[in-house]
Amino acid sequence: MNWLLDLYPSNPTAQAIGLISIVCMAGMLLGTVKVRGIGLGTAGVLFAGILAGAISSPIDARTLDFVKELGLVIFVFTIGLQLGPGFFASLRGTGVYLNALAAAIVVLGALLAAALGTVLGFDPASTLGVFSGATTNTPSLGAAQQTLSGLPGVTAERAALPALAYAVTYPVAIAVMIATMLLLKRFFGLEPRCDVQRLEAEQRRSVEPPERRTIVVENAGVEGVPVEAVGGLAGGGVVISRVKRASEAQSRVAADGLVLRRGDLVLAVGTASDLDRCEQLLGRASAEDLMQAPGPVTYRHILVTRRDVLGKTVGELGPRHLHGVVVTRITRADLEMTAVPDLRLQFGDVVHVVGEQEGIRKSVEILGNSIGALNETHFVPVFAGIVLGIALGTLPIPIPGLPQPLRLGLAGGSLIVAILVGRLGRIGPLVLHAPQSASVAFREFGIALFFACVGLLAGPRFFHEVLSERGLLWLAAGVCVTAVPLLAVGAVAIAVRKLDFATVSGLLAGSMTDPPALAFATGVCASDAPMTTYAAVYPLTTLLRILAAQVLAITVCG
Repeated sequence: MNWLLDLYPSNPTAQAIGLISIVCMAGMLLGTVKVRGIGLGTAGVLFAGILAGAISSPIDARTLDFVKELGLVIFVFTIGLQLGPGFFASLRGTGVYLNALAAAIVVLGALLAAALGTVLGFDPASTLGVFSGATTNTPSLGAAQQTLSGLPGVTAERAALPALAYAVTYPVAIAVMIATMLLLKRFFGLEPRCDVQRLEAEQRRSVEPPERRTIVVENAGVEGVPVEAVGGLAGGGVVISRVKRASEAQSRVAADGLVLRRGDLVLAVGTASDLDRCEQLLGRASAEDLMQAPGPVTYRHILVTRRDVLGKTVGELGPRHLHGVVVTRITRADLEMTAVPDLRLQFGDVVHVVGEQEGIRKSVEILGNSIGALNETHFVPVFAGIVLGIALGTLPIPIPGLPQPLRLGLAGGSLIVAILVGRLGRIGPLVLHAPQSASVAFREFGIALFFACVGLLAGPRFFHEVLSERGLLWLAAGVCVTAVPLLAVGAVAIAVRKLDFATVSGLLAGSMTDPPALAFATGVCASDAPMTTYAAVYPLTTLLRILAAQVLAITVCG
């Protein structure tokens, strides 16, 4: 076995990769252990890496640095792709206020970390680790380390301090977050399950799924109006899919150019409120179901997988391009929408079409309908996005008042590009798609690599630091950086804005980008309701924490 034990001098890269793999394996097993339903998850790799780094022989630092940055980029990019479709929607309506509260938590935490570091006499480099660890935000740690390494006069010993302080404060921060949620719940007398029931009832009232309704045309004012114009006249949210003439026994497709006559029966698709307006416009509702009427008209659900139609609107395709069929609804993920003309098609959409068999067959050829394509990961746009993220992340951005230009870093640049790519679904002609299982796998793989390398690099000094006076001060500062902003903003959200526990707990977990805290909140509420707020504030919070870590690095360490 001597050849295996002597890998470091003979093949340091092989030794480092082997040790990283062992650490990832042990850490993920550790992460499955739960106490009262709470576990470390992938963060267990960090502590396995610390232990391995403390007892193992020397490890090639260059290999660890490379793997660490690669893991961070993979993790952040996949997170951005996942959050991209809903990011801009989260900045509208109530999401604006929720994101403002989350931003306040970020800013308060950064200011408090800087103040405590000065008062307690920390090395400024360790302040960065306290900030990232106390907020359990891994991308901000990576951004802080990258910025710190680019500053003049930073030794290798100082460059290791952020990871040490992060490792010391991270596990305690999870417990403090959960304790903060329980304290707010008890102090304000909140009843999570009652709040969730009320919240879900409000959401059901505010989200109207598409419905079908048969309407008799009785209004003389719409006689001679083409069917494609009815949606616009009724407010833009209605699609007419079938028409049955009063003098005919069979229904027909509501193709472009078909004009309405008094006595016609039409099948309209839209939300209940839109259908009410359409009914007032045309005439009155009928109990007859045109779906059951005889005739050559049928329907089918078609997957959008052809590149040629991606990004086109329903109006741009139209019945002429789709051989006489009418698009009535589109299902995207778990959301069903009326196929209004300005709705753009994305890869993986399920299009509900109505028409005759031959037209539907040709529409299938145009739209793709390849189930196999849904299971393929398109890697070319992924790598193109990573390259763009690196270019953006390394771009110097002069900020008045700062001695050094600000850089988004690999994490920040990759996150912004991934959010944009996830929102658009493509980079130029390159269409991006990855199955959900592949996205989750790459995300976990990337963060495991990052945690393993951070732990291995911090391990040789961790136990000495955590048991020292300096380590205890880091721990105390971390508790303050975690608890104070959460208590302050949480109290304002409940007392002033009257937010319920599900919303507040999702806000606090999202502002700290902390999955264990989210898991605890969903368990207390016995519902996934906190995940809505968590997802709404997570993208902007992650970006702000990356920027805050860099501003701290430049101002306190520069």
